[in-house]
Amino acid sequence: MDENQEFRLRLSEGGPVAHGRLLPEKGSNGSQKFLVYAGSPARGEVVPSFPVRMVSSSRLRERLVDEGKLRPSERWPGRLELSEDVECGSPSAAAEVLLGRSANGWWEWRTEDGRALREFMPGVWAGPNRAWLIRGSNVSGIDLVQRLWLPEGRITLAASRLRQGVGQGTSKEQLRTFVKEDYDFTATYSQQQDLVEELHAFLSRFKPGDTVCTISGGQLYVGEVTGSVEQVAAEDGRSNLRRPVEWQSTGYLYDELPEELQQKLSAQHDVVDLTSVQALLGGLGLSDEELADEAEAIERDPSTELPVLTARRELALPEPTPELVRELLVHDVEWLQEVRDLLWDERQLVLYGPPGTGKTYLAQKLAEFLGGGPEQVKLVQFHPSYAYEDFFEGFRPKEDPETRDVAFRLTAGPLRELADLASREGNRHVPHFLIIDEINRANLAKVFGELYFLLEYRNKSVRLTYSGDDFALPPNLFVIGTMNTADRSIALVDAAMRRRFAFVELSPRTEPTSGLLRRWLAAQERDGEPAELLDALNSRIEEPDFRIGPSYLMKPGVHREGGLERTWRTKILPLLEEHHYGEGVDIEKRYGLAALRTERGARRARFVTQPGDLVWEEQPEPGARPAES
Repeated sequence: MDENQEFRLRLSEGGPVAHGRLLPEKGSNGSQKFLVYAGSPARGEVVPSFPVRMVSSSRLRERLVDEGKLRPSERWPGRLELSEDVECGSPSAAAEVLLGRSANGWWEWRTEDGRALREFMPGVWAGPNRAWLIRGSNVSGIDLVQRLWLPEGRITLAASRLRQGVGQGTSKEQLRTFVKEDYDFTATYSQQQDLVEELHAFLSRFKPGDTVCTISGGQLYVGEVTGSVEQVAAEDGRSNLRRPVEWQSTGYLYDELPEELQQKLSAQHDVVDLTSVQALLGGLGLSDEELADEAEAIERDPSTELPVLTARRELALPEPTPELVRELLVHDVEWLQEVRDLLWDERQLVLYGPPGTGKTYLAQKLAEFLGGGPEQVKLVQFHPSYAYEDFFEGFRPKEDPETRDVAFRLTAGPLRELADLASREGNRHVPHFLIIDEINRANLAKVFGELYFLLEYRNKSVRLTYSGDDFALPPNLFVIGTMNTADRSIALVDAAMRRRFAFVELSPRTEPTSGLLRRWLAAQERDGEPAELLDALNSRIEEPDFRIGPSYLMKPGVHREGGLERTWRTKILPLLEEHHYGEGVDIEKRYGLAALRTERGARRARFVTQPGDLVWEEQPEPGARPAES
């Protein structure tokens, strides 16, 4: 780059412009210095967070004011102006002094034709700035973060056997060859692969202006890369790669970080790309009001929201409404509120009960209400042959549309697809729901695999079996399972699943199921006889898991001529025949419509001693067994 190349910094839209250039000299930590020319304007005020967040730049600005080098401008009322050239430690420091806020100088300093300063750095990847995690704690038993990185303003990457002369911009293919030759017999194949990825990121993908962070002592430290990579030989003869970094003055407690950020930080690599949560990193330590102050200082378009505010927008589940109560025909809003609260607290829930209790219907309608629409809901059904490859990801035969050749390719399953949709930028505050119908019919440990861990530890990530990616369940992904207790008793559910899911019973014995058919018949303005017959039937079934749910009798065909008898004969009695198989029970005599109607008629009215007086007997509670004759 031409040493005399001039760069410009505009204070505001249509406002005055500062001028300066990048210096060949570097600071003690390797940061490239920047010279701001005399006569350059500066904002008259700083944002409230500036002295706390950008301590070194704030102190430099205050010193310049005290020394009279940055003083009120006569040309631009309300602004300050430099009376002489000022040398700053980095382009970002220069921009921050003039703007009175945090700034990425590698992006904000531009040529007259609009090219950013970072475009002139040799060996730097094109594209926007990124964010990275690099680990320096407990490296060979030494905490480099506290001992070296923070005090000296740098980051390093161990390259003990890497040949000298490997510089910034080296391609991945070249690095693969170097690592193979230099680390042969000293590192396994897997270690060599990881090392190639780490070296390539540090040498070629890191660039000035990138956000970098590290963890030490339970705190996250955040900084900005301020210069090019250097290869140095340590005193013990080992080679290290290092880059200069300007660190923020304070760290952030790990346990108080946003959950999505904790997920990314838990990846078990020495170098991790954090660009997907870059907005969260940018807002650490700042309130919404302070972010708004910075946005005002930038003079952004007021119709667009700051990416930081978008990223930290709170996830919420809406409160159940009376309209939802009427639509679902439940007995009260408090029950729906409890289900909603369980989902919010646990994020996984199972609706269990006998067949016909409306588990799947309720799960779908509730998910659509809480998620804001059917497009946020995906349903899968488990079965005995269902596997991890079906549910999450695996290699499946795929035909090439051009060659028509068939080959095995890594294919995403429904959970991976929904997780990717939920974690997209702009979707992270929108609840997404996965409904697993008949969840107990599959081998859950086999289907979930390593994902079983993530159901309990939502702030962690795991390395995936097939793709090798680091994966975490998005905070806005909720799981609702349904379980038919007549198919397999809930008592068979293992402790691991009980710990990961909340369980809500839907039983003909209790609300909201016990009165559901009556409410539906009333809403349809139909005769209440089916509800009374169903209560009489369930009172004769001793085992709660085999009682019959109301949904069998909530279909239009049941209420046509002969429909009730047909449904009873073809839907309900076969279930009871299977239940009593081999017991010698006369199903028709015990559970048939004729028997139940006879009992119902006998209980409806009895004559007393005085002729003409008809006394209606009090009806038994739904689910109560009839008195022995």
